[in-house]
Amino acid sequence: MSAVRTVLGDVPPGELGVCDAHDHLFFGSPRLPGQELRSVAAARAELVAFRAQGGGAVVQWTPYGLGRRAADLPPLSRETGVHVVAATGLHQAVHYDEDALKGLRGRLADVFVAELAEGIGASGVRAGLVKVAGGFHALDAHARWTMTAAAEAHHATGATIAVHLELGTGALDVLDLLCGELGVPPCRVVLGHLNRSPDLVVHRQAADSGCYLAFDGPSHAHHATDWRMPDAVRALADAGFGDRLLLGADTTTAAARSVGGGPGMPYLLRRVRPRLVHAVGEDLVGRILMENPGRAFAVEWS
Repeated sequence: MSAVRTVLGDVPPGELGVCDAHDHLFFGSPRLPGQELRSVAAARAELVAFRAQGGGAVVQWTPYGLGRRAADLPPLSRETGVHVVAATGLHQAVHYDEDALKGLRGRLADVFVAELAEGIGASGVRAGLVKVAGGFHALDAHARWTMTAAAEAHHATGATIAVHLELGTGALDVLDLLCGELGVPPCRVVLGHLNRSPDLVVHRQAADSGCYLAFDGPSHAHHATDWRMPDAVRALADAGFGDRLLLGADTTTAAARSVGGGPGMPYLLRRVRPRLVHAVGEDLVGRILMENPGRAFAVEWS
């Protein structure tokens, strides 16, 4: 039986409800000094606000070494009634110091598998996906290393691989590596940040592979592309790929949270959802938020 691995255990995909398929409750990087998502109280308030808008599940893409606070996730999920999925994986090299990366050489896939099958550190919380990252229109040696380890972890466990596309670029190179060279089924790959590069031809080519395409935001840094997202979603839906689309809020800084004065998780349902309903209809938006995430993240765990 396929199941989504949440921080409280495996659940049938139909139990997720309305899902924010790409977000962060906790996140910290030296690239964003002073904007770390560390507050448990703020994370709780954000989940409560998301729940009040009808939200039922959040997939946290925060990977290894970037402040996941895995032990805090189960109580937050219980207290708010929102399913939470945690991630293993590794981000771009710029988010880590060299010593941290050296300590993972030769054992990265083993770390991913252990966090998926046994738990993150001493928390006992099992990850439900692997998050890795590409570069700007290219894959450097670090990306190839992490994606190779992610593919090994997929083959060992069945886990879905979610990919940060830098500025929305490099989708086809990622698919060539993961699905071509490394043998990961496209239906087990989620490409993130497609809205940041609104190239409808590349979107169509990526969708043709059978992978999932995640549109996330709104984004302060990439706001100029936000308004084009409904057109991209409509183009993919018109081409028959409505069942491959995902939506997320991708809250990465404290200022971006709704409880910090930003749009945050609730904005996805309060404003993005009705805007998309206007573009593609209520039925499709409902499926994107409620059915597609279950298929994207539910696997037959081994």
